Amino acid sequence: MDIDKRVSLAQAAQLVPPGASVALGGVTLYRRPMAFTLALLHRFALESSPGSLTLLPFTGGLETDLLISAGMVRQIRACYVGLEAFGLAPYFTQAAGQGTLDIIEETEASLACGIRAALSGVGFLPSTAWIGTDLPALRPDVRTVVDPYSGEELMAFPAIRCNIAVVHALEADRRGNAQLNGHWGVDREVAMVADTVIVTAERVVDRLKRADIPGRAVHAVVEMPGGAWPTSCHPLYPFDGEAILRYVAAAGTEAFPALLADWSAHHGLS
Repeated sequence: MDIDKRVSLAQAAQLVPPGASVALGGVTLYRRPMAFTLALLHRFALESSPGSLTLLPFTGGLETDLLISAGMVRQIRACYVGLEAFGLAPYFTQAAGQGTLDIIEETEASLACGIRAALSGVGFLPSTAWIGTDLPALRPDVRTVVDPYSGEELMAFPAIRCNIAVVHALEADRRGNAQLNGHWGVDREVAMVADTVIVTAERVVDRLKRADIPGRAVHAVVEMPGGAWPTSCHPLYPFDGEAILRYVAAAGTEAFPALLADWSAHHGLS
């Protein structure tokens, strides 16, 4: 069936209900769904809703810090949240220090195992990761199992699923097929374990010849040129280091609302 899944950015933001668990695609400062993040922030501000979101960004960056800045995040599970060479993610760091954010301790291995378990349709995936470390003390929900063949004790990482996955693509077609190019992160995987998948794309065409994310998994497509700015979208554009530095300098000051307004206007949001 030929279904046109194109929607506006505002319509896509409406697909995220309060209290949802949301996976944000991209990695650190590369190919993050920044336009969508700002649209989501704008929507919840208009509705005066706290959001109460659980974020699953794998490695969180600007998109994660922005949502935390608005008090929209209740819980986060990521193996890293920061701005790489630009330092700490200011609002995440503040919330973590004040204890106002529920942080689920994760590593790349635990997240990968949890997502793979969901992809396999099982409740957990065993691994040697975390054995001999203090991490299990921080995560009493992660239990151990005994390998029935070797007798070895293994960590049993629970499956990780999410309500919404948002991925920024280089190109998509109106049926939802999306092309990411090079650095995939875990975007292809989270798109297969989410209940609803939203793709923002630099360009939407009638039909793609190949896809990294199949259209059958995607529910909404938004054409959004420059939708990852100020993060990068290789090979189309690099990250904007000056804009990120301005963000770090403005965070927590009276200048922050003006910066947020400028970034929103950059992405066509009023």
